[in-house]
Amino acid sequence: MFNDINNILQFSISFGEILENLFVAFLCGLIVSYFYRKTYIGPGYLNSFVNSQVILSMITAIVIMIIGNNLARAFGLVGAMSIIRFRTAVKETNDIIFIFFALAVGMAAGTGLHNVALAGSLIVGITFLILTKTNIITPDKKEFLLQFSYTMNGEKDEAPYKEVIDKYCKTSKLINAKSIGEQEMMEYSYYISFKFNVDNTEFIKALKNIKGLGQINLFFDEEYF
Repeated sequence: MFNDINNILQFSISFGEILENLFVAFLCGLIVSYFYRKTYIGPGYLNSFVNSQVILSMITAIVIMIIGNNLARAFGLVGAMSIIRFRTAVKETNDIIFIFFALAVGMAAGTGLHNVALAGSLIVGITFLILTKTNIITPDKKEFLLQFSYTMNGEKDEAPYKEVIDKYCKTSKLINAKSIGEQEMMEYSYYISFKFNVDNTEFIKALKNIKGLGQINLFFDEEYF
C-alpha cells in the first residue's frame, strides 16, 4: 500500500524538463492567441479570453505532467477537477475550437512532444487563417438585413422603394412588416444581397431620397443562410 502511495507522489520528470515543457506551452499559447485575434469575426471580442488561451495551454501542460503514465493520478485529478463548474456559456463556435486548440497543444507540450506542439500550433493556425480569409470551403454569402420605416401616401401603384431595391439588390426577401405610430406608417424588414460592385452608401442615399421613407438601418447578418 505504501509503495502505491509513493508511486502516486513520485515524479519522474526533472525540474529542467518541467520548465522546458511550460515554456513550449507558453509559446504555443501565444501562437494560438495570435491566430485567434487574426481570425475572429464578431462583436464579442474579449482580451481576457485571448489571455486565458495562453494560461490554458500552460495549465494543461502542468496537468499532463502531473498525470504522467500513472493511472491513479489520472483518476485523482478527474475527481478533483470535477468540482469546477463553468458558468459562462460559449456562444461562438470558433471560441470552442480555440479552447480545444489550446488544450491540445498544452497536452503535447506537457508530454514532451515539443515538435508536435509547435508544428501543430503553426499548421492548424495557418490553415484556419487561410480558410477564414479566403472562404475556400464556405461560399462567400453576403446577406444584409435592411430595416426602414415608410409612410404610405395612399398610393395604389408599387411603392417607390421597391424600385430602388430591385435596382441595387440581386435578391430581396420581405421577412417582417408592421404598423407603427400613425396608421399609414409601416416598418419593413428585408433580407437582401447586393449586385456586384454595388456601393452600400449609394444604396442608402437612394432610399433616403424617397419621400416618406426614413429610419434606415442596414446590418450584416452572417447567420441567415
